[in-house]
Amino acid sequence: MLSIVQTISLMGLYGNLVEVQTDISNGLPNFEIVGMPDVSVKEAKERIRTAIKNTNIKLASKKILINLAPADTRKEGSSYDLPMAIGILIAMGVITQTQMQQTIFIGELALDGKINKVTGILPMCIEAKKLGIKIAYIPKQNEKEASIVEGLTIVPVETLQEVMMYLNGEKKIQVQPYTNQLLVQSEIDGNNLDFADVKGQEDVKRALEIAAAGGHNCLLVGIPRDWKNNDSKKNSYHITRSYI
Repeated sequence: MLSIVQTISLMGLYGNLVEVQTDISNGLPNFEIVGMPDVSVKEAKERIRTAIKNTNIKLASKKILINLAPADTRKEGSSYDLPMAIGILIAMGVITQTQMQQTIFIGELALDGKINKVTGILPMCIEAKKLGIKIAYIPKQNEKEASIVEGLTIVPVETLQEVMMYLNGEKKIQVQPYTNQLLVQSEIDGNNLDFADVKGQEDVKRALEIAAAGGHNCLLVGIPRDWKNNDSKKNSYHITRSYI
């Protein structure tokens, strides 16, 4: 059976929707993830397998293939754990709800099925809202940060079993209400914002840190993100290279 759920990937501060396409079929038992996953995404196989087992669900000895589309962009980090696990459970028929076109899942799985906090949740949710997403299932520990995004329904979850029961209508979860950004801003010191808030772009961030530490000049070369549309109101740039 084929299932499709959505998550979001970040490159710097810009996001793209990723389709997690899961197919379970007869054949030699195998679990493969394709679509340019990095090492941390490939390692998710063992986290997902064990988390599902410890949620008292027997993972069938079948061929499991997960494709992260589009396959021409690199996928990084552990935030793909939850959507891949949900895709498997839908394909197995454990989760009966399959119509989730405007929904994303974000979260890292622990071996006991707990959903751990991930970094970059705020820019992920901001970009998801821009891309037409209405509902986001995120780790409970990230709920306050994500609640800043108006117009996006935040469903904070703590365990894989809790997500399963909620999607099957067996449990209710208190949805995190929208929080006015001005209330949150008073708790944030703007001077504390740093490159830790930018997901990915490790080489570029390192180059900028070295330039700042040594007092060197740095040239950023890029193209407007929306150069094809020639929209002056969206004059944002993807950094492609930096020189010291």
